[in-house]
Amino acid sequence: MPAAWIPITVFAAAAQTVRNAAQRHLTGELGTLGATLVRFLYGVPFAALWLVAVLAVHSGAPVPPPDARFAGWLLVGAVGQIGAMALLLKVMEERNFALGVAYSKTEVLQVAIFGWLFLGDPVSAGTAAAVVLGTAGVFLLSGGWRAGWSARTAAFGIACGGLFALSAVGYRGAELALPHGSFVVTAAFTLLMAQAVQTLLLGGWLLARDAPVVLRVLRAWRISLLAGFMGAAASAGWFTAFAIEPVAHVRTLGLVELVFSYAVSRRLFRERLAAIEIAGIALLALGVAAITVAR
Repeated sequence: MPAAWIPITVFAAAAQTVRNAAQRHLTGELGTLGATLVRFLYGVPFAALWLVAVLAVHSGAPVPPPDARFAGWLLVGAVGQIGAMALLLKVMEERNFALGVAYSKTEVLQVAIFGWLFLGDPVSAGTAAAVVLGTAGVFLLSGGWRAGWSARTAAFGIACGGLFALSAVGYRGAELALPHGSFVVTAAFTLLMAQAVQTLLLGGWLLARDAPVVLRVLRAWRISLLAGFMGAAASAGWFTAFAIEPVAHVRTLGLVELVFSYAVSRRLFRERLAAIEIAGIALLALGVAAITVAR
């Protein structure tokens, strides 16, 4: 399925937008780490159901046996994603929804570098040009190179993008470490293992340090179920796309999430697009189009 990663990635970006909005809503009640835990804890049941469904459709396909290499890459991806999610919600809390998503998308440039360094994923001239276009669009969408660059917000935002990049590379590395077979089964299995590890790590840490937060997470189960479901759906899409296509290509096309995020921001937070932001969307569209051709 050479082109299947494209609609899968667009779906993942849309689901992730809904998840981010739900988590942003929960941040005031649960705090940054509590809202981060929601994404993993309530995503585990849906990830398990997804694996069962995939195995039912792919009858006879075995669950891939994990090894130490898989576990190592999975831990890199899981821990990186925990940190990235926490920083993303922090930037959203301190500034706004759209700017948080924009900063997180600096991962596109960083993931191309990490993917090349750690996995040997090729970065062609066309891919590099698409990454540059997309990243330039991100900065315009965030208000330009100077706007919003207070030391604290910029540090959180760029670190968030770096951790998302490292996480994506870790997950692709984990999938590549598994025996060859159905990429859908591999992606579903990796997703479930990652969410289980993240729930144990972050949930255990919060139980030891701030148990009341975990109780509040359990009480806020209604909206948390939405966040968990959409988070699992988004991850299923990302993991499946990573199993097909190099991370840099998937994450660059995933910049379409910014368009979805701005639509949500205008609807929920009454944000209006400035001329510089419209220019950013145009550059982003060029980057998204270029990555599909450059591959």
